[in-house]
Amino acid sequence: MVKLVLTFIIFVMFSGSLFADGHGIPKSGTINWVTGWYFDLPPTQPQADGYSISSGNAIGATFNVNGSGLLHEGRALCSAVAIVGPDVGASNKGNCYFGDRDGDRIYTSFTGDLSKAGGINTIIAGTGKYKGITGSGPWECEFPGEADNGAFNCRQSLTYEIK
Repeated sequence: MVKLVLTFIIFVMFSGSLFADGHGIPKSGTINWVTGWYFDLPPTQPQADGYSISSGNAIGATFNVNGSGLLHEGRALCSAVAIVGPDVGASNKGNCYFGDRDGDRIYTSFTGDLSKAGGINTIIAGTGKYKGITGSGPWECEFPGEADNGAFNCRQSLTYEIK
């Protein structure tokens, strides 16, 4: 009986460490979350022939739409560049990370169409439980109005695989 209890205690102690690196999460699936952003965007200066270019950083918090799970209650950061012009429309691109309460992160590159307030995130790397992650998914935002002082929400999803 003592051996059984001792075996159980050892199993419990070490089973947590088996999943501490996050490999207990599904190897594939879709993560759906909302990020509340604050975007610090300096005023855009008009350029020649109707073009303008701008850059800035957004900081935010992530919330899984299920109220728990991957990317719930984490931090996020994006650096973006946007160009608007008669021959190029209104596009943006940049890089982001999205994290969770454990501090593990998914790093992405993104492209978007500002006139549609949406685009695609492509996973470029992950840390912790997200190490080895690949995939992509859409994002769409409700860009801020004047009274929002740079704050807005984006709905995002990533269909992923961890190798």
